[in-house]
Amino acid sequence: MRIDAHHHFWQLDRFDYPWMTPDLKPLLRDFAPGDLQPLVAVHRFDRSILVQTISSLDETRWFLELAERHDWIGGVVGWVDLTDPALDHTLDQLKRHPKFVGVRHQVHDEPDPQWLVRDDVLGGLKRLADRAISYDLLLRPQHLPAAIEVARRLPELSLVVDHIAKPAIASGGWDDWAAPFAELATHPNVSCKLSGMITEADWQHWQASDLRPYVDHALYCFTPERLMFGSDWPVCLLAGSYAQVVSALQENLVELSSAEQAAVFGYTAARVYGVA
Repeated sequence: MRIDAHHHFWQLDRFDYPWMTPDLKPLLRDFAPGDLQPLVAVHRFDRSILVQTISSLDETRWFLELAERHDWIGGVVGWVDLTDPALDHTLDQLKRHPKFVGVRHQVHDEPDPQWLVRDDVLGGLKRLADRAISYDLLLRPQHLPAAIEVARRLPELSLVVDHIAKPAIASGGWDDWAAPFAELATHPNVSCKLSGMITEADWQHWQASDLRPYVDHALYCFTPERLMFGSDWPVCLLAGSYAQVVSALQENLVELSSAEQAAVFGYTAARVYGVA
């Protein structure tokens, strides 16, 4: 099974998107299943994972409705308030939906780089672990120490690093990312998405080779069995097409065996998110 482990939809008249600023012109329209399905089909993906974009339970419920109507949407990583006193009830409700597979919060927008290890947040993450619900980590390099602490304190919680923790590829950023990223990978409950890289590179002039040091480091740290492809569509359109994202990763994985490539392009995501 081939799986795109990371994409989004949005509807501008349905929700407010605080992160969607005027300079992101290619994104300032609705994106829906009908826009993505032909791309998924032509690249032979059997399933995809739909990931939250805002802090909204209503968006999560809308995504689950879309997943009910489209078999190829194999799972939804939604949003919940990890600090909400009613979190147990909310999670139990969402868990009844067979395509609810995980939770994410825009940690990289929190002003406190230690937000993940606040007592109330850790309490919420423990409730995810108790229910075998995975947690996507949307991070920048400065948040990696807190993520390492979460992985250490909650070894039973499945953690998924989005976008290889967003190193500054365009400027050759490395020292603030590579070592803590490697340390996070030493925890077996953590996996990682090879996603979101072209939008961290130079949007106008990136090449697949610009991604190679970062992909190689992720491969060394996590191995293919804990890595998964994600298109990050339609955010990727800021720097390139869906086809370019797929092609760039394939070019950087050409030396892997067919089994290792199959892990990155599907089996890891199927295992981590329980997608059938």
